[in-house]
Amino acid sequence: MSYKIYLYDTETDCIGSGSLSSAYIQTQLQEAAGQDLEVHISSVGGSAFDAIAIYDLLKKYPGNVTTYIDALAASAASIVAMGGKTIVMSKYALLMIHKPIVGSGGNADELLKDVQMLNVVQSRLAQIYMDKSGLDGVTVNSLINSVTWMTADQALDMGFIDQVEDYNPEITNSAVIKKYTTTAPAVYQRCINKILNNKNNMNIENKELIEKTTSVLDKIMNFFKKVVNKQTITDKGTLHHAGELAEGAEVYNDEDMSAPAATDTYTTADGKKIDVKEGQVLKVAPAPEADPEAEDEDDDVPTSKLNPAKKATEIQNRLQQLKARLHAQNALLTEARTALEEASNRLQKTRTEVKNEIKSTYSPEGSKRSNKAKTETTPFFAPQSELAKNAVKRAVAAP
Repeated sequence: MSYKIYLYDTETDCIGSGSLSSAYIQTQLQEAAGQDLEVHISSVGGSAFDAIAIYDLLKKYPGNVTTYIDALAASAASIVAMGGKTIVMSKYALLMIHKPIVGSGGNADELLKDVQMLNVVQSRLAQIYMDKSGLDGVTVNSLINSVTWMTADQALDMGFIDQVEDYNPEITNSAVIKKYTTTAPAVYQRCINKILNNKNNMNIENKELIEKTTSVLDKIMNFFKKVVNKQTITDKGTLHHAGELAEGAEVYNDEDMSAPAATDTYTTADGKKIDVKEGQVLKVAPAPEADPEAEDEDDDVPTSKLNPAKKATEIQNRLQQLKARLHAQNALLTEARTALEEASNRLQKTRTEVKNEIKSTYSPEGSKRSNKAKTETTPFFAPQSELAKNAVKRAVAAP
């Protein structure tokens, strides 16, 4: 049982007077005699010196001290609140810090001494806030000079308190996690339920924190799927499953393992027959083994005396094996064909782009020289002088 002290303002008392003075708090701490202590605060402030004294008393107290800001911890009361090992603030409360104030009079020298004293006091108050929040001196003094009012969330973010007291009911961790995993395949739900049953006493009060972890849960689920997802090629498509393909195993049609395989009999490439009902393997029949002795006997026995039923079964099994292999090969060919078509489209697009670029840059229709040539009566490349004309004639006439 904790010993409780209430520092609530009255019509006549505030921090530094009556039941809120450092002297009164000292007597209360002596009565507490080392018990865990709860100090509840609702005060507009008061004497900075008494507040520092109460702060020191709480820090030196041998028992565990928790201070509660129930409605308001303003001015000097905020210093008292910093004295707790743990500071809890109601979600509806306020915390206020500001520069120390003194009512004084006198000549200029006396007023200057008061200014110096106030600056020293502010430095001590700032140090208390810095020790608790971890903020630097420039930031803390800026908050003090600005007369800063803080809500519980703001005080928590800046490090002035340790916890926000809320009155919502606790949220059970397992219940929240189940809400996000009900759509998972049964094989994963069993694993999750096993974990939750072992941890059913673990509660988390912060619903927002749990909701943020859902993306992490999704990533974990996807990771598990990739790790345990095994594939078996059959004559009716690929079966996806976790672990070995045995009786009772769950099989799916997709990589995400969300669509159960249809009820049917599937034949693998090695001849195994798998009976599936609503996504669950009922039976796995091994591939029939060929009998070498029977084959040798068949060589010596006339064709008319061969067992036609036995041969038909072997042929049928062989056909099923070939069918499964062909299905696998067709799947690979389809994938390769798709890749080749995509590559061809990219190549064709590249050729067209290059062709258009060459045409727009270098074709006669687009060149300046060709436009000029259209207006010339004589082609620009024809020889102009007699000497050049004769040279061309000799060159053409040469054998």
